[in-house]
Amino acid sequence: MNSIPEEATGRPLRKDAERNRRRILDAAGTLFAEQGLGVSLDEIAHHADVGVGTVYRRFPDKQTLIDALFEDQLDTIAGVAEEALAIDDAWEGLEHFFRVALEKQAHNRGLKELLLGAGISESGGCGPRGRDRIEPLVVRLVERAHDAGALRPDASPYDVPLVQLMVSAVADYTRDVDPEVWRRLLTVVLDGLRAEGHAHSPMPVPPLDRDGVLRAMSGWRPPRG
Repeated sequence: MNSIPEEATGRPLRKDAERNRRRILDAAGTLFAEQGLGVSLDEIAHHADVGVGTVYRRFPDKQTLIDALFEDQLDTIAGVAEEALAIDDAWEGLEHFFRVALEKQAHNRGLKELLLGAGISESGGCGPRGRDRIEPLVVRLVERAHDAGALRPDASPYDVPLVQLMVSAVADYTRDVDPEVWRRLLTVVLDGLRAEGHAHSPMPVPPLDRDGVLRAMSGWRPPRG
């Protein structure tokens, strides 16, 4: 008969147990940020310098670990949207959300996968919870920009996650060439989303040269079927 994981008992953990829990969470955070959510519990245990049994005593499966680690990060992304809604200028608010949310995703592959739903079960976990938390805020940002006449009329709130998917893919492939060049692509996209009559924004960073583009493209892999 399986024992009940310590995380599920609701009782305060002993100091050594809490110390191990923190080490596991820190190791998972580092590995997920660097490699994405595909990291195994064995790898996390090795990075945390604890036995894999210790990991399972704290977290019965990887989804429980992801929930514990990313709940506060999802709150952070929701907080970015709330900050954006507090900006008086509707376009500046929408731009703020795109820029800051993508900055966080560019530096944390696990967070990007979590927000975009990769590897997350639809039956539970924080992928669906995160979308339910953030989606209404994004809808309000887009509606507000429409009402202000700042956003092209055919733009949809559901273009937002696809733009994030597109630009974050660029950030992934150019990470080792120029980790900031995704900002150029975001600028192009945002200019395309603006209503007619607005001047183009200046590019925030220089372009890649030919060798840089070839290096970035060499890392492309076709999607697995």
